[in-house]
Amino acid sequence: MSWWAKLTGKKDERVELSGDEALDRDLEQALGNFRLSVHAWSEDAYNRPRTAAAVVRHRAWRLAAGWAMAGVLVAGGLTGGIYEHHHQQELARMAAEREARQQQLAAAAAKAREPEADFMARIESDVSQQVPSALEPLAQLMDMDNSQE
Repeated sequence: MSWWAKLTGKKDERVELSGDEALDRDLEQALGNFRLSVHAWSEDAYNRPRTAAAVVRHRAWRLAAGWAMAGVLVAGGLTGGIYEHHHQQELARMAAEREARQQQLAAAAAKAREPEADFMARIESDVSQQVPSALEPLAQLMDMDNSQE
């Protein structure tokens, strides 16, 4: 007598079947038991109360955090662009002021040199002669020779 017969008190049907048939029957029984346990588990999971509110809250917070991060990025980008534009304007203004200051200094230097130039021109006209005094008669003779030709 087999252990199955001792346990259940029934005659073992597997003994009567051939080896392949007994294996097929065991396989069908195992698959049937597995199918029943899967169905029981599925039905239990299907009938279990859902916690959809927690999932929705978590999803809502995640969505809000995503939008908040997007807002921070957009605001940062805009602020950086505005600051860069302002910085470029300030650099241009400072360059224009520097150029104006250089032009004013150049004009002041030219104005300061102007009296010196007038003074030097007057002195030069006062002291300038075509030829020195000692050679003036010779210069007159040469002018006369050139005029006769």
